[in-house]
Amino acid sequence: MKIVFATKNKGKVNEVVKIFNTDKIELVTMEQAGIDIDVVEDGTTFEENAEKKAVEIMKASGEAAIADDSGLEIDFLDKQPGIHSARFLGHDTLYSIKNAKILDMLKDVPEEKRTARFVCAVCLALPDGRIIRSKGTLEGRIGNKITGENGFGYDPIFFIPEKNCYSAELSTEEKNKISHRGKAMAEMREKILEIL
Repeated sequence: MKIVFATKNKGKVNEVVKIFNTDKIELVTMEQAGIDIDVVEDGTTFEENAEKKAVEIMKASGEAAIADDSGLEIDFLDKQPGIHSARFLGHDTLYSIKNAKILDMLKDVPEEKRTARFVCAVCLALPDGRIIRSKGTLEGRIGNKITGENGFGYDPIFFIPEKNCYSAELSTEEKNKISHRGKAMAEMREKILEIL
């Protein structure tokens, strides 16, 4: 089954190809499918944004399309940046700047109030009109520093108590086993294999 992945984020593509890891699913990028459109993410939830992206790319390609919308919810900041995680401080702002800003916003906040989670909603839109969904979360807290060389986005400030390290200190394989995207995509992989 050929599926177009509705993202231009190479980090996401690399993660998901490893999670799917089956010859029954051929995951192609938008670039490989010859699609260069920007879907406006104007939904009010991760689920709405994922569905909008998947449906628009499915219509543009004529193939099944999968999309995710994910982000960081920080409880102390009323679950911000949330659905605006990628656009926090502007779309083209480097994550090193975004991460530094969040640490500054939480400067004097005690550890127990720094709870946060990564959320990932995944949607598969099929040409026959079916919509299939999955969701995953990873609980943790915002650390006090930027650390780690792996991952991308907010991984360098996201501390995972059960692993006693930052998300950016995990290997891709370790991260995929526990991450919000890993959980949501693994669930989606099983749902796709059931369809097949």
